[in-house]
Amino acid sequence: MELLKNALAWSPWFAQQYELLTPVQREALLASLFLARSAADWQALAQAQIADLPSAESRPLPELARGVDPRWQARLRQWRRVEQMRLIARDMSRLSTMPELTAELSYFADAAVGVALAQAHQEVALLHGQPIGGDSGKSQAMLVIGMGKLGGYELNLSSDIDLIFSYEEEGETDGRRSISNQEFFSKVGQRIITLLDPITADGFVFRVDMRLRPWGDGSALVAGFDALESYYERHGREWERYAFIKARICAGDRAAGERLMKSLKPFVYRRYIDFGVFESLREMKSMIAREVRRLDREDNIKLGSGGIREIEFIAQAFQLIRGGVDTPLQTRELLTVLPLLAERELLPQAAVDELTAAYYFLRDCEHRIQALYDQQTQTLPSAASDRQRLAEAMGYADWPMFSAALAAHRAVVSSYFQDVIVSSEAEPADEAAMDTWPEAVQALIDSRASQQLGSTSRARLKRLLPLLVTQCQAHERPELALSRVLPLIEATLRRSAYLMLLIENPEALSRLVDLCAVSPWIAEALARHPVLLDELLNAATLFAPPSAEVLATDLRSQLMRIPEDDLERQMDVLRIFQKGHVLRVAASDLKGTLPLMKISDALTWIAEVVLQEVLNLCWHQLVAKHGRPHRVDGSDCEPGFIIVGYGKLGGIELGYGSDLDLVFIHDGDPSGETNGAKPLDTASFYARLGQKIIHMMTTAMATGLLYDVDMRLRPSGASGLLVTSLDGFAKYQAEHAWTWEHQALVRARVVAGDQALAEGFGGVREALLRRTRDAASLRIEVVEMRQKMRDHLAPKDLSEVDLKHSPGGLVDIEFLVQYLALAHAHAHPEICQWPDNMRLLETFMTTGILPAADAQQLMEAYISLRARGHRQALANEKQLLAADELRSEREAVRRIWYDTMESL
Repeated sequence: MELLKNALAWSPWFAQQYELLTPVQREALLASLFLARSAADWQALAQAQIADLPSAESRPLPELARGVDPRWQARLRQWRRVEQMRLIARDMSRLSTMPELTAELSYFADAAVGVALAQAHQEVALLHGQPIGGDSGKSQAMLVIGMGKLGGYELNLSSDIDLIFSYEEEGETDGRRSISNQEFFSKVGQRIITLLDPITADGFVFRVDMRLRPWGDGSALVAGFDALESYYERHGREWERYAFIKARICAGDRAAGERLMKSLKPFVYRRYIDFGVFESLREMKSMIAREVRRLDREDNIKLGSGGIREIEFIAQAFQLIRGGVDTPLQTRELLTVLPLLAERELLPQAAVDELTAAYYFLRDCEHRIQALYDQQTQTLPSAASDRQRLAEAMGYADWPMFSAALAAHRAVVSSYFQDVIVSSEAEPADEAAMDTWPEAVQALIDSRASQQLGSTSRARLKRLLPLLVTQCQAHERPELALSRVLPLIEATLRRSAYLMLLIENPEALSRLVDLCAVSPWIAEALARHPVLLDELLNAATLFAPPSAEVLATDLRSQLMRIPEDDLERQMDVLRIFQKGHVLRVAASDLKGTLPLMKISDALTWIAEVVLQEVLNLCWHQLVAKHGRPHRVDGSDCEPGFIIVGYGKLGGIELGYGSDLDLVFIHDGDPSGETNGAKPLDTASFYARLGQKIIHMMTTAMATGLLYDVDMRLRPSGASGLLVTSLDGFAKYQAEHAWTWEHQALVRARVVAGDQALAEGFGGVREALLRRTRDAASLRIEVVEMRQKMRDHLAPKDLSEVDLKHSPGGLVDIEFLVQYLALAHAHAHPEICQWPDNMRLLETFMTTGILPAADAQQLMEAYISLRARGHRQALANEKQLLAADELRSEREAVRRIWYDTMESL
């Protein structure tokens, strides 16, 4: 018992579990404490644990088809509980060092993944036969790549395991119910996750995180070698290079795995000193700093300032830069890398010593926090009793003594972190003195909020205000600029890190003043969400919005750093991402660095990327609870769901503040149900998926909402099902839809979801658009609908001109395009390729449907009207024109409308 006294005293979870042990089990636990186990020991233990479990061959095929054996799940979880107690006791009794503990945890994970893989492969092979390589004709096996802490043999007591699944050759299985190798290994991967990840009455084995695979959530669970190599060659990003530093084969076909890792090494390590990675590393470092600033993470010893992540960044930054030419740096273990940095004089020996000591201290602290209640956390406890336990477990008499030691280590780490990949920033300006303040500034100084500030915040405000006033006075409209910026300053008083951001970055302050002076929309957005100030730091990114591909990678990498069950944080990240990138587009619009069409493209890409990730998150949450639905052919839906964008989203013409017109479609088996512990019928599953998506988009939070969503264009409108099957959608459109619904279909396209289902929707859309219609009847219906809209939405005062709804406005062009598309698509299938007005007008011109001069005038008018609309939105102005504004463009539209739609 002496050996267990620390664990019993400092880990309530251990004490609780110990009470449940029999005397024999307690003796076995004590006997297991004295020796560290090797990887081979853990592999042997894993085999012993499953020795008496039923084999796959002993299970009837219908039972195999339903999923994994609950007895396997229970045994693995029971084993994990015993081993967790052993590892906590060895750590608390100082019988193992921190590296020994992390290594054993990693060996344990390797062994657990290995037996789960073997069992899963055997089960799926009994159902479908063995996977055979199409090139070699040889049987194929899956390999498992361990990423992150698992890859580096650095798991903590409650780590996720980050995995990537792969296999060498494409092909198909040799059984009676043959499937592709890709589908075979996807089924194997799903069973591995089910064996290890779900929480049951016996707990869990390891939480499995698959988000580091190519394209992340929503992508195929397993990829072949060719697909992996192609992805990293064409699409791999710097953060993925960073992640692959620790990658290793932890289970499965190790020989094939080593061939794969060799082929991927040039992606991770360049064959030269990679100074080109500096900017990416600087951005990663800034992202880490932004997260610390945005969130209250002072109590998080991993993610907070001076935490474990910052030590990891220091080491891995040098590895990425120099690892290509200095091969010893191509190692996974951080404690091996740090001494190499001193040997090569990349860091002083004293720095390496201090960082190593801090790493030991912080990792020990991490383990003892997690040992308290067997929870995945790096946050310091708040309860006094738990604080005392942690302090004693760390070798200190009380919390203040431990807290002081922790603060000292974190201060050291933070200092070195700030010195790595230093960005060139202008020196902070000296505090200026002013004889008199502008009235508005004096009012802020005298306000109750300012008077209640702490000394640090008050000093920062005092430093910032002279700089701000000077910047505004240099502007051509100084009073207007100051009046628009001050509400933002007032909003950030309690978060004075943002005041320092502006003090230390004069260029960011200058950009803030310029943008707010030009656009009250931007000024109000920044005042509501000061977190967006980070976007002002880099002019290169602020005035150059990224491509859709880069947007997707950026958002995915941000979401990957959030626990899967932290829905609130996921929603905040989505909102900050969306608003930050819309701000970039607005800044580019005002600066003139993007033409109109690119502005709408960028706004549309942001929405598409957000929708895809929202779908991914909602899908995985539902699948974790209810399992996967399946199609009529029995294949799993992954996800068997698409989001169709209509209107401005479908037409790639989003503006600032546009809502999203959406329709949800699925292709699940209407008579089926999901395969999880709490099954749902297919319709209910997809209805819940649609509801979760809308909830995630429209819930109002401190960071705002993502988008307003309008679902009224779905079949039968507001009274129809929220999610429709593709067959149901096609039947409704063919038999019941009004002409205006087919008009809307002209601008419909899939913006997120299942690629195969998207192709099916495209076929349905094309068939509907290409129906032969009576042109005269169609023209009458379109004109009548246009008149109804005009009567309802256009200004009653004829002296007012509405940009959209008045005669000659945007809606006239849109209705004209829709009429021409529906009237001529049967003879010109190329019309069905495009959902946007500009390319449709170009198509009408090249096909002779419209005279070239008319098509050109319509395009020019459309661009002019939309450009004016964007600028009015940024100026917070109504979408109205003076009677003589854009008169020639509007008259051209009215003439062409009359000639085409009303004169016949």
